[in-house]
Amino acid sequence: MALNAVLVGIIPSIGVGLLFWFVMRAVIRADRNERAALAREDAEDAAREASGRDDAAVTAGDPDAVAPPADAPEQAPEQAPEQR
Repeated sequence: MALNAVLVGIIPSIGVGLLFWFVMRAVIRADRNERAALAREDAEDAAREASGRDDAAVTAGDPDAVAPPADAPEQAPEQAPEQR
């Protein structure tokens, strides 16, 4: 009978402890993955800057930036019509 009272008193504490452990493990893993993703993104930005390419605004999702397709031929800038 005394063993039942001990188990009834300790099982909820063990359950809450396990729940806390799982939640904290998930938080720590999410933080680790986010830091790794940010490090990859920083490395890509550094490589892009080192290569001299200026399409960072397009890859960052800037809606005003528009990059031509990679296989598009170079186009001359439009000229204003001549006035007579």
